[in-house]
Amino acid sequence: MIRINLLPHREAKRKQKQTAFVAMLVLGALLGVAVVLLVGGWNASRIAIQEQRNTVLSTENAELDKKIKDIATLKEEINALKSRQQAVEDLQGDRNQPVYLFDELVRQTPDGVYLRGFEQNGQRVILNGYAQSQERVAELLRNLSGNSPWLERPDLTEVKAATLTQGKIVRKAVEFTLAVNIKRAREAEEAEEGKGKAPLAGIAKAEESKP
Repeated sequence: MIRINLLPHREAKRKQKQTAFVAMLVLGALLGVAVVLLVGGWNASRIAIQEQRNTVLSTENAELDKKIKDIATLKEEINALKSRQQAVEDLQGDRNQPVYLFDELVRQTPDGVYLRGFEQNGQRVILNGYAQSQERVAELLRNLSGNSPWLERPDLTEVKAATLTQGKIVRKAVEFTLAVNIKRAREAEEAEEGKGKAPLAGIAKAEESKP
């Protein structure tokens, strides 16, 4: 027996396919929304975590800046205290400068040179006097520049011919004026220490150069 289906089966299949397609679209849309929400939530959580880290870093940076300022202020105070201490030590050392000055002038003044007077202004001393010849003045300059641990950088500012009268005796001489620096006590000590280290350094270099 032959059966004939008179129902519109093609239309029914088409509706089924449309329904399935719509269902797939809805499911895809729901999945897309879920993915977007998940990604957005993950990004939001990461952003919040990073913002917290940034806040912590900003706070720590502010604390470090404050500590750095405190350290800088402390260094300034330490330097100021060192400067005051150095000034006090220099003042105490300067009390003995006249003694050192007189002693060095006696030691470094050669024969044939007569010092008439001197004037000290800070660390600068102005000397004036008479010499038998210009060679004597040159010798005095050499002594002051190289032989004295307390006096340095002599500068001859004036030299001229002069006539000295002693009773009926008239003598020709050279009148001079020169300036020289007097070291502080700590400067003289540092210079002496440097001179003491120089030979040792030379010996060390000689030992290193030996095969």
